[in-house]
Amino acid sequence: MPWNEPGGNDKDPWGNKGKSGNSSKGSGGADIEEITRKMNEKLGGLFGNKSGKGGGGPSGSAMVLIGLALLAAWMATGFYTVDSAQRGVVFHFGAFKETTRPGLHWHLPYPVEEVELVDIDRIRTADDRTHMLTKDENIVDIGVAAQYKIKNPEDYLFNLYLPDYEPNQSIGTLFQVMRSSVREVAGRNTMDEILKEKRESIAPDTQQLMQKVLDSYKSGLEVIKVNVTYAEAPQQVKDAFDDANRAREDKDRFKNHAETYAKKVVPVAEGKASRLLEAAAAYKSQVTSKAEGDASRFSQILSAYEKAPEVTRKRLYLETMENVYENTNKVMVDTKSGNNLLYLPLNKLQGNSSNNSSGSQNSMDALPSGAMEQVIQQRAQQKGSLRNSTRSSVREGR
Repeated sequence: MPWNEPGGNDKDPWGNKGKSGNSSKGSGGADIEEITRKMNEKLGGLFGNKSGKGGGGPSGSAMVLIGLALLAAWMATGFYTVDSAQRGVVFHFGAFKETTRPGLHWHLPYPVEEVELVDIDRIRTADDRTHMLTKDENIVDIGVAAQYKIKNPEDYLFNLYLPDYEPNQSIGTLFQVMRSSVREVAGRNTMDEILKEKRESIAPDTQQLMQKVLDSYKSGLEVIKVNVTYAEAPQQVKDAFDDANRAREDKDRFKNHAETYAKKVVPVAEGKASRLLEAAAAYKSQVTSKAEGDASRFSQILSAYEKAPEVTRKRLYLETMENVYENTNKVMVDTKSGNNLLYLPLNKLQGNSSNNSSGSQNSMDALPSGAMEQVIQQRAQQKGSLRNSTRSSVREGR
């Protein structure tokens, strides 16, 4: 029969073994207390309180589990990733340990080890513009800009304090090195060289000097390029300096014009000089050859004179007179009729070379017939007498 009917079993399913006289107590509150007690006993057993009473601490196994979980979470914080443009520098209690390349890596978590990621591919820039003193004690306003990057992360982080500081470049080591290098290069050159003649060499000289100083510091920085962004005289003297530049440009222009004129005139003069030298050499050769021929002919005449003096003397006389008469255009004719000499204008008789034969014939016809016959006879007599004298001389010489 049911447990709650009269005369039935008085066993209480909730654990109340009291009699019916105790049924006045509320069964709901006892049930809740019982459930709470059982749960406390189970938790106490888990943390080492096997008696079920509230005293004592957690058990050793629970502590191990909790410790392992915390350790796993701490170890998981040691994973890090390095990008392709970065290098990871690992610190072991603040001291350098290693440099890691791109990829996934792990290190002992903080505070044992730390990692700093350094970007080695990013090009950084530092610029400056200030007045500087030149070699010739002038002041020049120079502006430069340097591009650089990190080539050694370890040296960059450990060897220098603030090798570069982008928020305020003026307190970085690279900025100070750049300024001192530019000042040194400017001090080696004059103002004119910096602004005109050697302006292109200022940038490479500055870059070379900067890199040398940074390497001596072991800064871990590499200077990629240096540009001279501004190089002019100070504003206070810029007008005077511009006037000097214009005067220098005028000088160069006049010099170029003079060089152009010289290049045009000198070859002509050299050609004339060469032509005169060649003409002089030809004249020298001609005169020398003629002198040698005359000397050779004189030697031959001397040899003939030694063999036949009279014949040679007379032949020389006749040849000389023939040469003399060949170059004259006047003839004196000795007439037998009186003491007067007859003058014949042979230049009119012969005529000019430009006149034709008809004009010459008319001139000959204009002469008196007696004078013409007399001239012809005299010429024939002279030739006959000359031929006879020459033959008699030859016979005597033989």
